[in-house]
Amino acid sequence: MAVYALTGFSVGFHDIGYHGSDIRTPTLDKLAAEGVKLENYYIQPICTPSRSQLITGRYQIHTGLQHSIIRPRQPNCLPLDQVTLPQKLQEAGYATHMVGKWHLGFYKTECLPTRRGFDTYFGSLTGSVDYYTYDSCDGPGMCGYDLHEGETVAWGQGGKYSTHLYTQRVRKILAAHDPRRPLFIFLSFQAVHTPLQSPKEYLRQYRDVPNAARRKYAAMVSVVDEAVRNVTYALRKYGYYRDSVMVFSTDNGGQPFFGGSNWPLRGRKGTYWEGGHPWSGVRPQPLAPAQAAGEQGPGAHHRLVPPRWWAWRAATCPPATGWTGTTCGRRSARARSLHGRRFCTTLTRSTTTPSTAPGRTASASGTRRCRPPYAPATGSC
Repeated sequence: MAVYALTGFSVGFHDIGYHGSDIRTPTLDKLAAEGVKLENYYIQPICTPSRSQLITGRYQIHTGLQHSIIRPRQPNCLPLDQVTLPQKLQEAGYATHMVGKWHLGFYKTECLPTRRGFDTYFGSLTGSVDYYTYDSCDGPGMCGYDLHEGETVAWGQGGKYSTHLYTQRVRKILAAHDPRRPLFIFLSFQAVHTPLQSPKEYLRQYRDVPNAARRKYAAMVSVVDEAVRNVTYALRKYGYYRDSVMVFSTDNGGQPFFGGSNWPLRGRKGTYWEGGHPWSGVRPQPLAPAQAAGEQGPGAHHRLVPPRWWAWRAATCPPATGWTGTTCGRRSARARSLHGRRFCTTLTRSTTTPSTAPGRTASASGTRRCRPPYAPATGSC
């Protein structure tokens, strides 16, 4: 199995074509039509808390990252005692790669992506850099070059637009990967975070948009959509597409001051209104059968709950020995729960029963099943 998480930052609810936007996103629209759209899905209203939840499967109050983002000069990072998704995937035999924005702290070596479960890393460690020069600033006169290859600085990349650069790296990873080994790639675009910068050729299609910020923002979204298309093409070219799971998510709502739109939702990035922490589009190839195409799943079932990609990304849904409630009524091998929700009902799309309903099982023909809590298991038990 190949698993790919694609993240666009600060993308608003009304900035994707299938939500009625004037921004053209044909690739994302197609993936949404073929997969499952989670329309009641919430992340956090700012970056670092959302990212900590996505990578650990735990509420940000349990990682200590609930207050704000991690600043470049801040001596803080994702707590070292937190087990991450890529670490568990490594244990399961996956090759793990991250490309793009980290923003979970780097004040000491142990905090770096390559020490938190990724075999390789290429990208920027801070929250925002120039898309061409890779300069990152944390105040007047406090700027530095932020593009890294593993644990060293990746010099010589200036002038290359980051969304294109990151996409090229993912394609190289796919080309070089041994298909006999399962693969996980976390592609974390900085786009469409500020600063608003786009190659000129993408601006032309939005020349009639009167607001300059919206015009640049729309062009950046189109670059991301093209990048997703190129990654999808590479998946097909190298034979991974049919056995892959792709997820597209944002880390918070759009920022109207810089061209984003969350219409018809109230609020914006940084707020707790609906516009601050909205949606995700999902395309789970092996988990969503043809009859599920275009369906809307419930996603997370109450506000401010991050998605529980942890379990099914690891291909442990089921079997998931060691996960609370999925063994044969025995005590779980886990010392603590993930505070999560079970997504298999949503992803397999077979009944209208909520995936969290006690004692219920949902499945679709030819797909995997999620067992109810402490249900008798078949087979070896």
